[in-house]
Amino acid sequence: MERDGVVLVLDFPARSTEPCAAPEALVQGLGKTPLEVRRAKSYVAIFAQQEDIVSIKPDMHWLSQLDGSGIIVTAPDDKVDFISRFFAPKPGIPEDPVTGSSHCSLIPYWAEKLSKKKLTALQLSAHGGEPFCEHVGERVKIGGNAVAYLTGEIEI
Repeated sequence: MERDGVVLVLDFPARSTEPCAAPEALVQGLGKTPLEVRRAKSYVAIFAQQEDIVSIKPDMHWLSQLDGSGIIVTAPDDKVDFISRFFAPKPGIPEDPVTGSSHCSLIPYWAEKLSKKKLTALQLSAHGGEPFCEHVGERVKIGGNAVAYLTGEIEI
C-alpha cells in the first residue's frame, strides 16, 4: 500500500481475460447481448456506451446460474476511460459498490484497448466510486481518495 496525499494506492496481481461465447444465462440476466464477452475469475461483458451499462436491470435468478465469482459489465466513456458495474449473486451481493477485484481484470483489458497504462474509471453503483488505475506489467495499481477515520496504537 502506498499513500499519495489523500489517495491510497493498493497493488494487486493483474488478471488477464480470455474471449468466450456469451452464455444464455448471462444474456437473460443482463437483458441484452454484449458486444463481447471475456472470462477470468468473473465474466466480463463489454458494451458500447454508458447508457448500455446504466440501463441494465440485472435478473439475479439468471445471473446466479453462472459459474465464476461474478459478472462485470463495462463500456468506454467520454468523461473517464471506462465505466463498470459488478454483480455477485452467488455470495448474496446483488451489486457491489466499488470492486477492486473486478478492476484486476478491467485494467489490463482497457489498458491494451486504449493503449495507455494510467486510466481513470467510474463504477456506476448507487454508492459509486472513482478508482485511479495503472497497469504495471503483471500487476495493477488501484487508488482512491481516503479519509482517516481512526488512528491509534496497538501494544503487543
